[in-house]
Amino acid sequence: MEMTCYFVLRGECSPDTFNILFLAVYGARFSLHIYLESSQCGICSPSKVLQHCCEVYVVYLGLNKIHDPILTTNHHLQLLSNVFARKEEAEKSMLYSYKRSFSGFSAMLNSTQATTLAEMDGVISVFRSRMVELHTTRSWDFLGLNLASHSSEANPLQLAYGHDVIVAVLDSGIWPESYSFREEPGTGPIPKSWKGQCVSGDKFDPKRACNRKLIGAKYYCKGFERKFGSLSKSEYRSARDFNGHGTHTASTAVGSSVKNASFFGIAQGTARGGAPRARLAVYKVCWSVGMDTKCTEADIIAAFDDALGDGVNVISASFGLPAPFKPFFLSSADIGSFHAMQQGVSVVFSGGNDGPDPSLVGNVAPWSICVAASSIDRTFPTRILVDRNLSFVGQSFVVKPINAELVYAIDYFADGACMCRVCRGRNWNKKTARGKVILCFSTVGSVFVDEAELAAFNASASALIFVEPVNRQVPEVDIIPTILVDIIQGTRMYHYLGLSPKGKVVVVQISPSMTVIKKSPAPAVAMFSSRGPSSLAPDILKPDITAPGINILAAWPCKTPPTTLLPNDPRSVNWNFQSGTSMSCPHVSGVVALLKSAHPDWSPAAIRSALMTTAYTSDTTQDSILYGGIAKPADPFDIGAGHIDPVRAMDPGLVYDLKTTDYILFLCNIGYTISQIKRIVEISPGTIISCPKSFPLTNSNLNYPSITVSNLQSTMTLKRTVRNVGRKKTAIYFASIVEPNGVEVKVWPRVLIFSCFWEEMSYYVTLKPEKHSQGRYDFGEIIWSDGFHSVRSPLVVLVNTSTNRSNTTAAAAEE
Repeated sequence: MEMTCYFVLRGECSPDTFNILFLAVYGARFSLHIYLESSQCGICSPSKVLQHCCEVYVVYLGLNKIHDPILTTNHHLQLLSNVFARKEEAEKSMLYSYKRSFSGFSAMLNSTQATTLAEMDGVISVFRSRMVELHTTRSWDFLGLNLASHSSEANPLQLAYGHDVIVAVLDSGIWPESYSFREEPGTGPIPKSWKGQCVSGDKFDPKRACNRKLIGAKYYCKGFERKFGSLSKSEYRSARDFNGHGTHTASTAVGSSVKNASFFGIAQGTARGGAPRARLAVYKVCWSVGMDTKCTEADIIAAFDDALGDGVNVISASFGLPAPFKPFFLSSADIGSFHAMQQGVSVVFSGGNDGPDPSLVGNVAPWSICVAASSIDRTFPTRILVDRNLSFVGQSFVVKPINAELVYAIDYFADGACMCRVCRGRNWNKKTARGKVILCFSTVGSVFVDEAELAAFNASASALIFVEPVNRQVPEVDIIPTILVDIIQGTRMYHYLGLSPKGKVVVVQISPSMTVIKKSPAPAVAMFSSRGPSSLAPDILKPDITAPGINILAAWPCKTPPTTLLPNDPRSVNWNFQSGTSMSCPHVSGVVALLKSAHPDWSPAAIRSALMTTAYTSDTTQDSILYGGIAKPADPFDIGAGHIDPVRAMDPGLVYDLKTTDYILFLCNIGYTISQIKRIVEISPGTIISCPKSFPLTNSNLNYPSITVSNLQSTMTLKRTVRNVGRKKTAIYFASIVEPNGVEVKVWPRVLIFSCFWEEMSYYVTLKPEKHSQGRYDFGEIIWSDGFHSVRSPLVVLVNTSTNRSNTTAAAAEE
């Protein structure tokens, strides 16, 4: 019988104390629970006992008004000492003191201590440090930043801009030997504004690893080790990348130009990042746990603090928390990006990979950029010939021809569900499939492709033909050749096998995959890309924009196998395919670096506006962007303002900027007091901080490039202000409107006349519901045009009048 054993320890505890107790009860199959008094959390060293009594908490204090790192840390220790018996205990409890760019700290605390700190004067928020999830040769051509036809040089935009822009990548580290991180010809000295450094560590020598391209490298693992214990033996206690994700995203954002990049000959071309002349600073915050990778908020916020203090210009962060989402300023990403915005640093986040279900988009703060993922016009068709008679075309990364017998999955797996024994139950019948290609349906047993791959691999199959709906097909680097085919083709193969004479060997021939460009409609939003509306701020459209995120080829550590499904994958590659919003995020980060270089006086809000108002919503066939590969148009909750267009974003004509007063109103609306706002917002002289006495509970009036109203019950008027950043000081813009269904839209004035550079003008949008509706979003747009520029704002409205009508009727009936 299993029993539960409870201990309450008083006095100083040590790892030895815990180990003795643990060994004493383990053999007796006791379930061990240890509780310690509040004051003990600082004494315990990083051992398993800590995981029972304490958690890592982040204590956020707002702006750093002391401006002295030593004094700031002393202030943090003094504050922390209030919940410990002795100062020494507080010192041992603290992991990080955030003292360079904002004020706060992280420490090992129990819930009582955390609650006590949260109630202290001057504390903005206290929250547990949670686990954060990690969410190219053709993509830049597809975005219009082509290589010149007569040389290997990049598009003039990529050559002319980015030289002194420093892009920080918060991820799993860097493989510095990759050609993507070598200095471009003509690279100048490191910008004088740079205050960071390359930190030495395990297999990372700054003298060899860093140069005028990779100018900074740091790592943060205190929060991770307090949660999971010491790093695994295979990990590098340094900025060196073990996982591969960080190397991939960094090279996508700012990688140098490299000829003849490919994955075993597939997708061959010249690889480079969006801003190949920009500088790179790496902050390793994500670490391997078995076959997974984890990042903690305590480490992430420490990296934000350092990156801003080091002098970076752009921050790229391809990670996020899953739903349910915490309120703003109870998240490391929201806090770090807010202070980045105040310092003029643009922060780009991935939106998440939880699509296609609605309202799961993450990283939705209005001061950062949130990116969805979509396809490019490159496919990898793979020909399948059955019995030299039937021809099919799938998608894959097959590098060698295959000639084998085609067989049913049911011959090897119970009920035909392709599940391996270690994946889900004992489904494999232990019968070998050597020399055979297994036909497997995703619809049998609700199997995912990676699970089917493992199952086929365990059965020693030569290859796998995986049948699933076309909208869910994303070719991946596999452990055995895996060809994706749609349900129609898969059904034909299935029927052919069934009609073949008993005992007949059905032979399948699979040709190596081809690389085909410009033959398929693109972009199409990825099915996995997280969708809006935002559950935290429904009156702000998120994601903001979409960018390439499917089958992106980028740099990879040569000692990390291209697939992490099996630890004994013997392959070594310098380039690898990855898909996800993690890949679309650095595409936008690279473009932001170009914009920052071309327009150094633009704020993060102005840069985001330029990206959004110049985005497009049609694919290469001039039809609407499709929703995940099916015949349904994507809407703003799928792609935000549309697909990024770097060339047009350089000259947007007008921009929507956000001022301090905008953020103050936003903070008022989400419930912050005047005293709290004063501790968060950097106030310029003359700015009056006040919350309206009867302010609306909507943020639709925020001067955002998109307009979203999540609850239109009656006529509403919104204000927007635009700034002329065009090349002509005199400009006349005319408004055109596409009304959402059931909504009358009036814009006043309909003409904006600018007479000088950087002049600002405001206009008003009146929305009037004209239908009885409840819970239905409709979409339109407002476009300002001067004949050259087209400044487009999505218009997203939910008319909610049926409830009012039914309530009025019910009230009248009661009277």
